[in-house]
Amino acid sequence: MSQVTKQDTAATEQKKNEQSLTVVDNRSGKTHVLPITRNTIAGSDILKIKPLRVFDPGYGATCAAKSSITWINGEKGILEYRGYPIEQLAEKSTFLEVAFLLIYGELPTIDQAKYFTQRVMSHTYIHEDLKAMIGKFRYDAHPMAMLMSVMAAMGSFHPEANPQLAGETIYEHGFDDFMNKQIHRIIGSMSTVCAYIYRHRMGRPFVDPSSTLNYSENFLYMIDNLNHKNFVPNPKIARALDILLILHADHEFNASTATVRSIASTGADIYTALSAGIGALYGRLHGAANSSVIYMLEEIGSVDKIPQFIAEVKAKKRKVYGMGHRVYKRSDPRSTIIRQLANEVFELLGKEPLVEIALELEKVASTDEYFVSRNLYPNVDLFSGLIYKAMGIPSDYMTVLFALGRTVGWVAHYIETNNDPQTKITRPFQRYEGEGTRDYIPITQPRKGAEVNLKSHQSAESRRRDAGSDVPQSQ
Repeated sequence: MSQVTKQDTAATEQKKNEQSLTVVDNRSGKTHVLPITRNTIAGSDILKIKPLRVFDPGYGATCAAKSSITWINGEKGILEYRGYPIEQLAEKSTFLEVAFLLIYGELPTIDQAKYFTQRVMSHTYIHEDLKAMIGKFRYDAHPMAMLMSVMAAMGSFHPEANPQLAGETIYEHGFDDFMNKQIHRIIGSMSTVCAYIYRHRMGRPFVDPSSTLNYSENFLYMIDNLNHKNFVPNPKIARALDILLILHADHEFNASTATVRSIASTGADIYTALSAGIGALYGRLHGAANSSVIYMLEEIGSVDKIPQFIAEVKAKKRKVYGMGHRVYKRSDPRSTIIRQLANEVFELLGKEPLVEIALELEKVASTDEYFVSRNLYPNVDLFSGLIYKAMGIPSDYMTVLFALGRTVGWVAHYIETNNDPQTKITRPFQRYEGEGTRDYIPITQPRKGAEVNLKSHQSAESRRRDAGSDVPQSQ
């Protein structure tokens, strides 16, 4: 081998070992070397290749921040909280213990768990004015609309937690007494707010929290207690709810968590950030997916209608919910846990009639090439909705329980965002494709006009009123 060939080979090997990406800009002929750190390149390095930007709708290829909270390996179907596999946490842990883990970074000691639980449960009572506010919503208001509004309003009851009033640095001191107070208050009061929203929808009086039950038991106590003297929820149902809350506690930078972090980056208070997260979770493509599963199964109606439904899905006439995930390329690890949990709940409360449809749909999807090739495996929503339905939870309320679990993850991400010195206000670029510069045309001169439908819906009541005319009053 010649000396030149040896040198070329050495240079090639050096490039292989070098953690960088070489980009040639064919517009200018310039070569740019972009360092690679943990399989990412810095956006600031892309900005140096002017005027280049990355077009990434949905941020599917963008790392917006560093995080140590949750890790997902979508290729292998792995989900871990702070390094602990979700399977172990669901089997052995409790929701409040997982909340502590997500927020503080480690599992609590016996003393820490005792103190944390005591402080959270001592904050389950909410302000009487906030309770009255829940009672003022329309009876048919969507539960998530109520929850979002109440969380935003909750911040107004605590001006000391508002940076606009108490100082812009109040959230920048890590886990001080002030931050811990908000953590205890939010987790504790969230269960009560969710329970009161449920009771309001049912037209029932609110039930004060219990001082002797655990977190999930207390929630079930508040939604179920009627005229019982010593009512205690079934421990198996309470444990099932606890596991569901654990499974929903966090899931990396999903839409609602990214929203919370985005709001946190602006310096807003934690209550405003969580309210925004609830708003994002409200969407049918996010938190409302489990209720969408129920609506889908109800529309299918029976097992014999599944072939027709599958055909319509393939023809893109229908959407399938409870199958597939943007992150997981194999089965959602939570779906295996929740499938077993569903069997336990059905054994206790009876099998929900829609289960047979769901099982058959799952069977078809696992063998049909259309679903297999698109990685449309069962996700956490397929059976969580069925479990909630077996528990008697209304479909439009299911997302509230999702929010109840996800609150602790949002809190963890809010704190992490505030404690990260690299946090910058969220401000993505756009790719402008509108009109070029043009002169203003006075309204008295011909204009192009908007080529869109400008008509709004008009009710029968409005049409009746418009059919009348103004009649002068007699003197």
